[in-house]
Amino acid sequence: MLRLFSILAVMTIGLFAAAPAQAAPADAQNTVYLETQYGRVTIKLRPDLAPHHVQQIKTLVKRGFYNGIVFHRVIDGFMAQTGDPTGTGTGGSDLPDIKAEFTNKTKFVRGTVGMARSSDPDSANSQFFIMYAPQPSLDGQYTIVGQVVSGMDAVDKLKKGDEANNGMVTDPDKIIKMQMATGAK
Repeated sequence: MLRLFSILAVMTIGLFAAAPAQAAPADAQNTVYLETQYGRVTIKLRPDLAPHHVQQIKTLVKRGFYNGIVFHRVIDGFMAQTGDPTGTGTGGSDLPDIKAEFTNKTKFVRGTVGMARSSDPDSANSQFFIMYAPQPSLDGQYTIVGQVVSGMDAVDKLKKGDEANNGMVTDPDKIIKMQMATGAK
């Protein structure tokens, strides 16, 4: 009887033991978690494609720059753009703009993260966009900094902008928090 009680006690304790912690991504130093009201978006950064752009993003993420910034331009079937502290599409960080790091080999497909810029190819700063669908016209014209590896369902739910106003969003959704996987809480 005592042995049965001991076995039941061990089994019961096992039921209430804490679940194992979620494993860190294989490359946590190049993984970003972007939290939205719809869930987490996990982005694998690509320093192999754009080392200077990726370093700028990582610096801004570590500063908390992206926390609370809106998705100011969201075009259904095309992309969702964020990273402008003014929410107008014309702002950036206090860091210098970055020289283009284009590649013709990597294509803009669903989930690709690219750097937004003005007509000057060397004007990317803090704004980036996430693709909803392939867009061959961007290939070799914009710097690719990463790929969404999970959470595209959250990106799909972002409030879409007015097509007549180039996708500008009224009362846009925000990045709640953006953090590196290495220090994520």
